[in-house]
Amino acid sequence: MEQMQPGVGTSTVGSKPMAISLRNLRVTYGKFEAVKGISLDIPQGEVFGFIGPNGAGKSSTFRVLATLQPKFQGYAGVCGLDVLRQPQKVRDVMGFVPDFFGVYEDLTSLEYLHFFAAAYRIPMEKRKSTIDDVLTLTDMTHKAHSPVDGLSRGMKQRLALARVLLHDPQVLLLDEPSSGLDPRARIEMRELLKALREMGKTILISSHILSELSQLCTRIGIIELGRMVAQGSLEEIYRQLQVMRLVHIRVENPSPELYARVQQIAGVHEVEQQVDRWAIRLQEQDTSIADLHEALVAAKARLTMFQPEAMDMETAFMKLTEGKTA
Repeated sequence: MEQMQPGVGTSTVGSKPMAISLRNLRVTYGKFEAVKGISLDIPQGEVFGFIGPNGAGKSSTFRVLATLQPKFQGYAGVCGLDVLRQPQKVRDVMGFVPDFFGVYEDLTSLEYLHFFAAAYRIPMEKRKSTIDDVLTLTDMTHKAHSPVDGLSRGMKQRLALARVLLHDPQVLLLDEPSSGLDPRARIEMRELLKALREMGKTILISSHILSELSQLCTRIGIIELGRMVAQGSLEEIYRQLQVMRLVHIRVENPSPELYARVQQIAGVHEVEQQVDRWAIRLQEQDTSIADLHEALVAAKARLTMFQPEAMDMETAFMKLTEGKTA
């Protein structure tokens, strides 16, 4: 078993200590290598999105961090604690929501939370107030006396979040929390996760609903065949891939001369004249959105609309991966 030197898990970026650190993580099942040398640092308070097709190695990485996969090579740390050497201390500061929910046919939501409050060793005198707090936070108070087995998928996911919040963990590992949810439930889950982010929780979240991660995450990592193929902010990944940004403009003074001047602006790859606007394909590694606006004004374009399209994470995902699994 490869180990890193003591103290690696307490590294910092700037003034922020690391909530999660991975160094050359490798996970093997027999002859099959599911994770092939992933390294990652997530500072405290960050929301990091983990993206990849099924079989890419996401769940194996989550299992290592959740102390459920003791056979691995490399280093894994949570809040400066060594996952392999200090698993119980890691569990005290971490909450894990897997991509499935166990069936508890004979328990109500309240009984379910009391059971786990006892498992977390929360003192009896604090249990009621703690459970009331997490039910309120997850908007599950009205379902406290409902049988767990009868809850909708969205309510079960909320209850799973309530469970892992009982011991007030610093780090949350959420494996596909929006999987199988209807659109309304996905929106409600996203708002709940935003509230947890505002509370200062560090969140590592995997999802196939890429547009939601782009709204929620500070950074993302794209994993393919057990390897991290890109990580950073969405803007950084777009610059790395040289993916072009589409910017729609409308001008009061369209003319062939203005059209020619816009085409000559640095970073402009193409200008398409549409019915009521021009669509500019921009290489942001050459010219930023703000610089494009300034250049258009300098070219004497009287702008009545300037609308950059939201970055499409699906484009980055498809460009980086081929949908393969190991």
